[in-house]
Amino acid sequence: MTGAAGGRRNASDPVRAVVFDLDGVLVDSLAVAREAFVLAYAEVVGDGVAPVEEYCRHPGRYLPEVLALLGLPAAMAGPFVRESNRLAHRVTPVDGVVELLGVLRGRGLGLAVATGRSGVRARDLLGALGLLSLVDHVVGADEVARPKPAPDIVRRALELLGVRPGEAVLLGDAPADLVSARAAGVTPVAALWGESDPDVLLAAGPDVVLSRLADLLPLCPPPGPGSPTGPTGGRSGAATDTRGDRPAPLSGGPVPSDTPVRQPMG
Repeated sequence: MTGAAGGRRNASDPVRAVVFDLDGVLVDSLAVAREAFVLAYAEVVGDGVAPVEEYCRHPGRYLPEVLALLGLPAAMAGPFVRESNRLAHRVTPVDGVVELLGVLRGRGLGLAVATGRSGVRARDLLGALGLLSLVDHVVGADEVARPKPAPDIVRRALELLGVRPGEAVLLGDAPADLVSARAAGVTPVAALWGESDPDVLLAAGPDVVLSRLADLLPLCPPPGPGSPTGPTGGRSGAATDTRGDRPAPLSGGPVPSDTPVRQPMG
């Protein structure tokens, strides 16, 4: 791994920003996505069994691309979004996400969401769950030229946060997340509680593997005396700036030193 000057960070480099995937990492939405896919398939394709398991093998990818990969009609996208929105009240935050985001904000880290959803859908969901004000920026797959696994969405998040690739990590639960992070020069961190099969996710070669959301905290310690307290700007574009006034930091702190953080071989 190279340092900030060459892209990816060294283990000793301070983390100044975290880029999160959304579905499966911050929110539990898989059951809703599966049901919306089945309903969209029935509406557009008709009789037959919807290839739900094949659909679920592409977490983190932009829906129109997944439909194309599966050879399904692009017209399924509209009903899928409609049904997802109708069922959105059943999506819940991952346990501990409010506390974790509050602690990271209290430590001065920049926080962004880079998602395979459209930007509008992502912001609507985060707002409904009370999470939108806890992150600085949200970037949707439709707001960059190329969605994951291309690096565009991660680079856009870094631009908005005003940090270099070597100062950030990306937490994702899909191979597309990790590939996107690596291509952008950001440290890829795997979230084993998400939507991907763990073996498939590990095969993508993350630099760090976490089994719980709280395990992220040791990677993002509070800044030492005299250290910068956060990103230095880049908060342009009202469409994706969700900062507003920072809430008071929530309680929390480092998890025990024996948290399961794995550094891969090679």
